[in-house]
Amino acid sequence: MKGLVLVVAGALALMFAATLGAAAFAGDKPRSGSDRPITGRDLRGVNFIESCRFSHRAPDDPIVFFGKPGASHDHTFVGNRTTSARSTFGSLRSGTTSCTRADDTAAYWMPTLYQGTTPLLPAAATIYYRRATFSEVRTFPNNLRMIAGNASATTTQPFRIVFWNCGGGEGGSPSSTVPTCANAPGSALRLHVRFPNCWDGRRLDSPDHKSHMTYATQGRCPSSHPVAVPAITVLFRYPSLGGNGFSLASGGQLSGHADFLNAWRPGALRQLVEGCLNELVRCGRD
Repeated sequence: MKGLVLVVAGALALMFAATLGAAAFAGDKPRSGSDRPITGRDLRGVNFIESCRFSHRAPDDPIVFFGKPGASHDHTFVGNRTTSARSTFGSLRSGTTSCTRADDTAAYWMPTLYQGTTPLLPAAATIYYRRATFSEVRTFPNNLRMIAGNASATTTQPFRIVFWNCGGGEGGSPSSTVPTCANAPGSALRLHVRFPNCWDGRRLDSPDHKSHMTYATQGRCPSSHPVAVPAITVLFRYPSLGGNGFSLASGGQLSGHADFLNAWRPGALRQLVEGCLNELVRCGRD
């Protein structure tokens, strides 16, 4: 797994360079007390990382189809083992998790990937919590719900939000569709989805499940969404070298998306956000 982290870090470097802008772009003062403004260089590698195993599959979606079991296309869930169409912060906090940290009872899910008519379950999921803003970030409020990517997409989505790759050297290059991966060490099919990292500070959800959140531009949140929160990237790694015959339950290969429902133990998440992201530290894995 150590090799996976290094490969993915290299593959995402260009994406975060575009998100943060030039390294000389000035921001807030570093937490260390230095008078030097924060730059894009200071934010490189600032993260903490969660590792999760497959939990379950179900045609449920507690964000888009809350309270309606079976109403959604099929999803693959990691994190909270109890996630269902009726999940709330309270119900999830009472559940257990497939992630490394017992305090992370949040729910993460993506559309199920099929090879032909056979569901392909992820071998593992790696979840990156990064700081992508010059201003300090706040923890997610309890029960915050958000979606990244477009489940109805029929054209290529921006690589800064959704892409496939293989990892392992040249296989780290982003692709809009399922690539054919080389049969080499560390090579495996991966789907990456990056969530928005600016919150409007008021709503835990919105009618379209997206407008309460947006992405930072050049390391800053817009005035409409002034609260910087951790930038989550979810990476599903599949036991496959890709190729032909793959499709997502949401349709084709271009409709990659992911959902997040925050149910972390609040104190534990706050400790990671303050001790890692706001102190500009790379904490890595638990």
